[in-house]
Amino acid sequence: MDKSRLIFLDTAHRLLDLYRNRCDCMEIRLEKNERNFIQFEGKDLSSFSSKSEYGGNVRVYYRGGWGFISFNDLARLEKFAEEAYNQAVLISSARKNDYLPLAPVSPCTKDIMTDILTDPAKVSVTDKLRQLENYNRQVLGFGPQIVSSRSTYFDQVTHRDLLTTDGVSISRSALDIGGSVIAIGRENDITQQYAVGFGSSNDYAVFLNLDDEIKEACETVVSLLRAPKVKPGSYPVICDHVLGGVFVHEAFGHLSEADSTAENKKLREIMQIGRQFGQDHLNIYDTGLTLGARGYTPYDDEGVEGTKQYLVKNGRLCGRLHSRETAAKMGEQATGSARCISYRYPPICRMRNTVIEQGNSSFEDMIKDINLGVYAVKSKGGQTNGEMFSFAASKGYMIRNGKIAEMVRDVNLSGNVFTTLANIDMIGNDQTLRDSGGGCGKNDQFPLPVSHESPHIRIQNVVVGGE
Repeated sequence: MDKSRLIFLDTAHRLLDLYRNRCDCMEIRLEKNERNFIQFEGKDLSSFSSKSEYGGNVRVYYRGGWGFISFNDLARLEKFAEEAYNQAVLISSARKNDYLPLAPVSPCTKDIMTDILTDPAKVSVTDKLRQLENYNRQVLGFGPQIVSSRSTYFDQVTHRDLLTTDGVSISRSALDIGGSVIAIGRENDITQQYAVGFGSSNDYAVFLNLDDEIKEACETVVSLLRAPKVKPGSYPVICDHVLGGVFVHEAFGHLSEADSTAENKKLREIMQIGRQFGQDHLNIYDTGLTLGARGYTPYDDEGVEGTKQYLVKNGRLCGRLHSRETAAKMGEQATGSARCISYRYPPICRMRNTVIEQGNSSFEDMIKDINLGVYAVKSKGGQTNGEMFSFAASKGYMIRNGKIAEMVRDVNLSGNVFTTLANIDMIGNDQTLRDSGGGCGKNDQFPLPVSHESPHIRIQNVVVGGE
């Protein structure tokens, strides 16, 4: 333990003893980040950096008011603790309503180290650069239709110490690895792209041996350039595991984050526990306990132990994702879902690994009785607005007479999330997790490492557009 950290922790323990009976809760956090980032755009190395950052924060809850201070000067912790406390008292004095104590957290002392399978720290940054450059060169050298590329790699090691007046003392080292290799093609006035993504919380090997996937991505781009647009209409749609995972994250996961529900009367009326949202075979959960997933969160940033929280069970809403504050407001249990991207921000309700639980259907069973439909594969973006969603598949195939037929491009799916959930009539037996290098954004906190997984799912009456 370095001397500055030791002094900081000794001071933190003393301050927690001092403020324990003066506020509802005080949290003191110390964080060190070490990050490597490499990116090629076309032939150019556009970014190549290694940086380290040290900082901390103090957060205080006093009779319904929050105070929060983040800092880099570790020697001024006493002053920052006093300022955060005074903030909380001032905000509390302006409140007119009675406050609720935070939901309880179990006292614990934990030293959490990730069980790393292949450690990126044992690989030189030069070798990481060469590996990414090799992938990027494969894309650019594939053929004349591939006109550009965007290839990205990052790894980050974060060490966090969290101490609270509730008796929480957690020290955790966490690894995050991710990135993507994107092939970009153009022919005539048509531009298409296809990505190979990778990510993990414990294994550098996800970045290795991607050559076959990159070749397939380039071949897909060339095929997409010559593929027809999908004919707009309403179809039965089979989503692959990637698009199914993106759907459950974006369209339903955010609605399950309880800070939105607690503050939105209309959403509270919609998201009532026990409401039927899908057929009996539909089960959705969010978990922080998936080893190797980028959303792995054994303890959240309030010191609450990670859980496997079912959101939908047998088609009915049965839970949501809580911080200690939202759990208290809604009379429910904290779920280990309070997360922040760094010491510069307070924790808020966030997803971890959001999952459509696998069912019993094979892909062959799902496709065999479709006379005319669409098989939508992977995702290249989308957006949600309350109950409505719109997603773009990376590629699609028409389904004709129970068989996969021609490739189609510009496959955009849209609709009402609750109607769509109700229309999931078959769920595959092939649940799959494949992390990418992206992240989730909320309240200016981006990118937070999250995961999502799903089997193939079949949805009836999906609006599909080709623009």
